[in-house]
Amino acid sequence: MSLLARAADLDAADPLAAFRDRFLPAPSVVSYLDGNSLGRPLEATARLMDDFVRSRWGGRLIQGWTDGWLEWPLTLGDRLGAVALGAAPGQTVVADSTTVLLYKLARAAVDARPGRRKVVLDTDNFPTDRYVLEGIAAERNLSLVWISTDPATGITGDQLREVIDDDTALVLFSHVAYRSGWLADIPGINRIAHEAGALTMWDLCHSAGAVPIRLDEWGVDLAVGCSYKYLNGGPGAPAFAYLRSSLQDSLRQPIQGWMGHRAAFEMGPGYEAAPGIRALLSGTPPILAMVPMHANLDMLAEAGIEAVRTKSLLLTAYVLDLADEWLAPLGVEVVSPRDPARRGGHVTLRRPGFEKLLEPLWSAGVIPDYRRPDGLRIGPAPLSTSFTEVHQGMAVLRDLVEKHQ
Repeated sequence: MSLLARAADLDAADPLAAFRDRFLPAPSVVSYLDGNSLGRPLEATARLMDDFVRSRWGGRLIQGWTDGWLEWPLTLGDRLGAVALGAAPGQTVVADSTTVLLYKLARAAVDARPGRRKVVLDTDNFPTDRYVLEGIAAERNLSLVWISTDPATGITGDQLREVIDDDTALVLFSHVAYRSGWLADIPGINRIAHEAGALTMWDLCHSAGAVPIRLDEWGVDLAVGCSYKYLNGGPGAPAFAYLRSSLQDSLRQPIQGWMGHRAAFEMGPGYEAAPGIRALLSGTPPILAMVPMHANLDMLAEAGIEAVRTKSLLLTAYVLDLADEWLAPLGVEVVSPRDPARRGGHVTLRRPGFEKLLEPLWSAGVIPDYRRPDGLRIGPAPLSTSFTEVHQGMAVLRDLVEKHQ
């Protein structure tokens, strides 16, 4: 069977195929392979945004705050927790950006472990994670313990076991490595960290909405993630934070704003943190930017995260087959895990000179994601991408690599 015929068969058997029709068309795009960086917008999102601007904002004006807007960070957080994160109510909040929430939670975590002077992280984690921890270490006179990770793989429990000790306050890693797509063993790594008395924090940006997550079951202490990748929240969509309920009385985030106060509208002197997850809030919630989450969580709940994961693994396995057949003979290397148990939602290909192919790929309507120095990420979003679309995009990539040999 040809690779194209296989794509047709996979599309015909795809139980999630009908979801593709719910996304807004992009007439100039032949193959969108960057769902791991920015998800596509839904038709329902466009309708919700228009209705919100015209009716809720335009019609209700400031009265809208009494219509439930003030509770959206918590109600959407609970919905996100149920649909995508495996988190019971009262532990997830939608607010701010990933970077700001990383700072809030990491600062709270190290302060909750007084006397411990070390924070463990890895050298190939996403830059904002590393930069935030560097800043916190300078603020709190902490030492950063770096685990050197191969960009083609990711963090393992054995690596953590070699460096963690009873002076470690916090470990921070990504569930799915942003370069390679390596899927970390959260439960195993958490056990090692907790045996040493450290708190664990996970970056879920490249897994939320694509990989089943069970934060409560896995014993995660803290987590953050964005909503503009597989959750299709749009450019700059708000992030989310998870704080395990048993820690909420002992951790205090450092950005004390009026929305995190126990009685925000009393506007009195002195800060008193609100009980529970609300204490993670600081300023006015980004209500307009939260509107798309309603549509996207409805869709994800309907599809089911397990079905999304099943298709994601089929898509990435098909990318691997195309890469082996077409691109390996041209000097292209796969630097993502082949083991599906360790592979997230994208596949990274490596070859010197890929940067020069971006403009011709875009001109041909094929949009992958490039990461320096020489990685091309292929990230087919399961709910919006067909196998035939992957075939089309990879065929264009093959022809361009051949042309630029």
